[in-house]
Amino acid sequence: MNYVSTRDNQKNFTFKDVFLKGLANDGGLFVPKSIKQFKKDELNNLYNLSYNDLAAEIIYPFIGDFMSKDELIFLISKSYSNFRSNDVVQISDLGKLKVLELFHGPTLAFKDIAMQLIGNFYQYHLGRDQKRINIIVATSGDTGAAAIDALKGKSNLNIFVLHPNNKISPVQRKLMTIHDESNVFNIAVEGNFDDCQNLVKAMFNDEKFSKAINMSGVNSINWARIIAQSVYYFYAYFKVGNGKPLTFCVPTGNFGDIYAGYLAKKLGLPVDKLIVATNKNDILHRAISGGDYTQKKVEETNTPSMDIQIASNFERLLYDVKDCNSEITKDVMSKIKNNTYKIDKNDLDKIKKNFTSEMLDENETVEMIKTINNEHKIVVDPHTAVGIGAARKLGLEKNCVVLSTAHPCKFPQTIEDAISKTEELPDSLNYVYNRKEKFELLPNDIEKVKSYVMNSI
Repeated sequence: MNYVSTRDNQKNFTFKDVFLKGLANDGGLFVPKSIKQFKKDELNNLYNLSYNDLAAEIIYPFIGDFMSKDELIFLISKSYSNFRSNDVVQISDLGKLKVLELFHGPTLAFKDIAMQLIGNFYQYHLGRDQKRINIIVATSGDTGAAAIDALKGKSNLNIFVLHPNNKISPVQRKLMTIHDESNVFNIAVEGNFDDCQNLVKAMFNDEKFSKAINMSGVNSINWARIIAQSVYYFYAYFKVGNGKPLTFCVPTGNFGDIYAGYLAKKLGLPVDKLIVATNKNDILHRAISGGDYTQKKVEETNTPSMDIQIASNFERLLYDVKDCNSEITKDVMSKIKNNTYKIDKNDLDKIKKNFTSEMLDENETVEMIKTINNEHKIVVDPHTAVGIGAARKLGLEKNCVVLSTAHPCKFPQTIEDAISKTEELPDSLNYVYNRKEKFELLPNDIEKVKSYVMNSI
């Protein structure tokens, strides 16, 4: 399968290129040049597969130039061997609405599902090419911990994680900063997640710097993340779809997880609507409901993983909407950078064929956690509560699956505010409370961050 950049689709790339580069040199995102849909009988053949076998069937067509199918099957099994669920994910029942639990991996967040696989992809590649790789990633809370767990201690690579200082939950931070492996570097940036993300993009776009350190990235812009995450949409459909199209509601920040659902639909999965659920940092809700894609100041909320105003993966959708015209997409991204872009009616109509959206504020989120606990005797994390609340506000609970992106124990204060009790970490993770943290506090300054990276490798 060949890949192209959303900002220049004249040059072809292999999956290996796409995986290792993460971001195209022109600042664009990689997408497949073409996608082949599963036919109805091919979908039927996937129906009774285990999660691991399903993952192999979905992922292999995208990476065939990178490894053999047998090697992929082995790495999938290795990646998910340490999950607390034998099926990798679990589905819970809230009446008309189902909840897809994606937090049974080692760092209690959906990011583990893609990241564990990516960690083994790197190890596979570096076993053949001994050139050292430096992975740099921004996190709004969960990506960093998942990346570190997947990559810590691996030979021939370093991992640098930028998180916004004092703007993620203490548990989220500790799951990143307690590791003492020599290839792990945590950077607390004086700023918000968008600042961290912009620093990482600036390093990628500095071709001299990125080549000098052999830079790679595992943010949700990395196509390997998207294809790994598309698998659980198929799995959920085969478990609860009953042959009818499903609606999926996704708590959304950087648009990567819900874009994976859009990819599943493009692959032929019967998906009705994809609901973008946001907190009051609602650029995606404003964009999808009315075309307003202007960035506002990021506000801190009780759903910190969605405290984002620059949804990087939205570029992939805009490229589709613009009929895969990379020149027009490049122009749109320039307008977005200047904060002058509004989605026109024709494009908005195209988007609304697949997407709808809703927003919950902080009080609504707390009330939703309380309501779900009263009605169903289960505790959901605040991001999942936003997803459930969005589906309810839109009246789309029937045949709807909400993606539960994190374990509630990662957000103890919000859970305490809602139901006056604290969700405890699983016993296997209690050690995080007692270990010493290690991170570097740096200003939102690209030169100082680059200097720190260069001096650390």
